[in-house]
Amino acid sequence: MIKAWEHFKTITHHKRLVMEGCFKVGLYRQGILHDMSKFSPSEFLVGARYWQGNRSPNNAEREAIGYSSSWLHHKGRNKHHYEYWIDYSCHGIEGSMAPAPMPRRYIVEMFMDRIAACKVYHKDAYTCKDPLLYYQSSQTPPPLHPKTKKMLEFLLHMLADRGEEETFRYIRTRILK
Repeated sequence: MIKAWEHFKTITHHKRLVMEGCFKVGLYRQGILHDMSKFSPSEFLVGARYWQGNRSPNNAEREAIGYSSSWLHHKGRNKHHYEYWIDYSCHGIEGSMAPAPMPRRYIVEMFMDRIAACKVYHKDAYTCKDPLLYYQSSQTPPPLHPKTKKMLEFLLHMLADRGEEETFRYIRTRILK
């Protein structure tokens, strides 16, 4: 029961941080609806079972059983995850999978999601460089469409170099206009 309460507090805090970021750039609907599937039984119960407080419970579930049922449910219902945008390719080998370009508003929500995750797990030690460093620490690069990758990396570098205020203003006035 304690882990369920702690998990609830973690995902609610994360959701609030994403909502605040989305509101600052004008994505009100996405801010409100962000990660609502985490409160569904198929995601919440698994998250509560594997909650640790310092990383995603999906990673702990993956280590325990070899995959994350919660993540498989989550990524198929949330357009701010690049995995949602993986489709069969109409080029190359028949039946192969390829990333589709993400609409700008979902790239921005994905960016806000990364900031919030770092803030939740790094707590007071968070810096604006953390989302970029986490992105760069991946052992295998994520399968992003080149346009999606370019925009996400641009925003992560801008955040690291110029901070939230200037980056959010750029998003609001240049990307989402």
